[in-house]
Amino acid sequence: MYAKQYEMTLPADYDMGVIRERVAAGGHVLDDRAGLGLKAYLIRERGEGGSPVNQYAPFYLWNDAGAMGEFLFGGGGFQNIIRDFGRPEVRQWTGVACHAGPSRSEVPKVATRRVRQVPVDSDRRGTGMGLSAWIGLACGDLKGLSETEGVHTAALAVDPHRWEAVEFVLWNAHAPEDPAAERYEVLHVSEPGLDGLPEGRAW
Repeated sequence: MYAKQYEMTLPADYDMGVIRERVAAGGHVLDDRAGLGLKAYLIRERGEGGSPVNQYAPFYLWNDAGAMGEFLFGGGGFQNIIRDFGRPEVRQWTGVACHAGPSRSEVPKVATRRVRQVPVDSDRRGTGMGLSAWIGLACGDLKGLSETEGVHTAALAVDPHRWEAVEFVLWNAHAPEDPAAERYEVLHVSEPGLDGLPEGRAW
């Protein structure tokens, strides 16, 4: 599993209705994309839900790295973003764990994303296993969170270049308040390979 997101921060007076119309017209295009687990079409609106910005920020969980590469580099869809908004930075994380929540059969309306640094491992015992222990604890936390009523899907992934972990959760209606997490409105979810996403830890 591979997680991916790009964020396009728009002017403060931008009409977010333009993004809503864009997704309503074209969001279905990836509903049957091979290799894609899910794509959540996300927005934040300035002044709504504590957001300081207007932003379009789709989040993806891919089952296949080749399909992700074709989307980004091979004319598989990303060219439309470049054409309309310019080329944004694309963040990528290696999948660690994923869980179906009790509301998997319902349509997600809200998403949360929490990014945190993976702490430096002092490895006092010289085993080299401090990182593994931290990941294990994070996976346990994700599993507990995924059992919360209202959760559609919960995923954990890590960028080993920046050593940052991302916890991404789709919710069917509302999400608990978390000042450490960005909160998004979900306009549409394409989920052609949802059943192919790993259940539990990826190894």
